[in-house]
Amino acid sequence: MILIKLGGSIITNKERPLSPRTKTINNIAKQLKKISEPFIIVHGGGSFGHYWSVKYDMHTKPAKYDYHGVAIVKNSMIQLNKIILDSFAKNKLNPYCLPPTDFMAGNKSITSKVKEVKKIAESNLIPVTFGDAMWYGQKKSYILSGDKIMSILAKTLRPRLSIFVLNVDGLYSDFKTKLLIHDMRDQQASIQDTPMDVTGGMKRKVEEATKISKMGLKVFFVNGNKPQRIVDAIQKNKFEGTVFR
Repeated sequence: MILIKLGGSIITNKERPLSPRTKTINNIAKQLKKISEPFIIVHGGGSFGHYWSVKYDMHTKPAKYDYHGVAIVKNSMIQLNKIILDSFAKNKLNPYCLPPTDFMAGNKSITSKVKEVKKIAESNLIPVTFGDAMWYGQKKSYILSGDKIMSILAKTLRPRLSIFVLNVDGLYSDFKTKLLIHDMRDQQASIQDTPMDVTGGMKRKVEEATKISKMGLKVFFVNGNKPQRIVDAIQKNKFEGTVFR
């Protein structure tokens, strides 16, 4: 079982609102066809969900956010999800739309439902879930990030490998010199994020990846502009990026 997170920065142009990177998504889909074992896709919001989250000042902490904002954020994520699903289907994959409400109640996961996600993946379908605007209860809502979903799924499903697909080669020890950290063991990374990202950006990815690695699971950061690296990591155990052990 493999978990793959398609970051918002690779599937959209985060500097331009509501702009998917269609060619990149198609290139990734073509490579995913080569994977022979069950896998699950999680994707971020990029210039769709994050754009509206900033506009309506919504965050990961449950609160009484503007209801129209909740609706707009959720609608934008469905729009982006449809783009991903259409690309996968066009490339002869079998995507299965799986909103996080299918396995979350408030901000807690439903273990039995998470286990069902694995069964779906093992049936020759590809579960595709995503970060979303979520109902919390007591008139509150919150933003559930795709990175958080990765650690939620990993805790129950214990994947062989969790892959975060980024718009860069991995984590840098120094952002200016682009010196790559190949093995993340007590390293200090240079983490820079775009102001648009209300879910924590690269910092959140590192936090969730570290959390997964502390479960005894391997995590890998890979550049989605070179999607063959995703397949190499899975099939050849060949890592070109940053590994969390």
